[in-house]
Amino acid sequence: MAELRILVCVKRVPAPGARITLTADHQGIDAKNLGFTTSPHEECAVEEAIRLVEAHGGSATVLTLGAIEADEQLRYAVSVGINAAVHVTHATLAGSADWDAQATARALTEAIASIEATDGAFDLILFGNESADSGGFQVGVRVARSLGRAIVNGIKGITIADGMVTAQRESTSGFEVYQLELPAVLGVKEGLNLPRYPTLPGRLKSKKVQVPVLTAEPVSGGLTMLRFDNAAELVVQTTMLGTGPEAAPAIVDLLEELGLL
Repeated sequence: MAELRILVCVKRVPAPGARITLTADHQGIDAKNLGFTTSPHEECAVEEAIRLVEAHGGSATVLTLGAIEADEQLRYAVSVGINAAVHVTHATLAGSADWDAQATARALTEAIASIEATDGAFDLILFGNESADSGGFQVGVRVARSLGRAIVNGIKGITIADGMVTAQRESTSGFEVYQLELPAVLGVKEGLNLPRYPTLPGRLKSKKVQVPVLTAEPVSGGLTMLRFDNAAELVVQTTMLGTGPEAAPAIVDLLEELGLL
């Protein structure tokens, strides 16, 4: 089998678990004190691309559609072993509501087609199963459809041999196993692997790598964003039953109340 060419599409998202503050008009996120990272499913996609290249030879490229700050996530991917990076951006990506799933997929499709026209087709394109912020589950499917390639989402196991990719997806009864001819597209889930940390040589390489920047115009897919709202916060109250031996009767009473005694 010839050496693989793999593309990983990633997204810059607020750090999981961070407290999200909205702008006063509820049209965006106030990022002033917010940390950002790569969407966790896509961190596993980056790691899997590196492992596949280590096993079969070839190269792995990471691509993102995002504001200029997303350069940080591209360089992080290079620092852990990705070979090249491409940044697709536009001035409105800093906070416009125009980039719905359709517009994002269209821009990514055009960027991928442009790269492939020059350098040849990617054997495998990896997406995260869904992004950690919007959780739309749409972009990878739309890109695969536009490129005319098969896609399976929810993947937690990948092997490649003889021009075929075998992908495993968890089900209620075990695993579903899919075999797709290359080129193909997969949406992977967190837990597929344990992503590595960057090394010092990797960090130095990431600072020096040239990242081509492509531009994309937002073309609305028909959805209109009205406003963001924070989810209702769940407040948990903790009751101290006591300290030391004197707390024992209260614990027994609670267990009886719960029907555990």
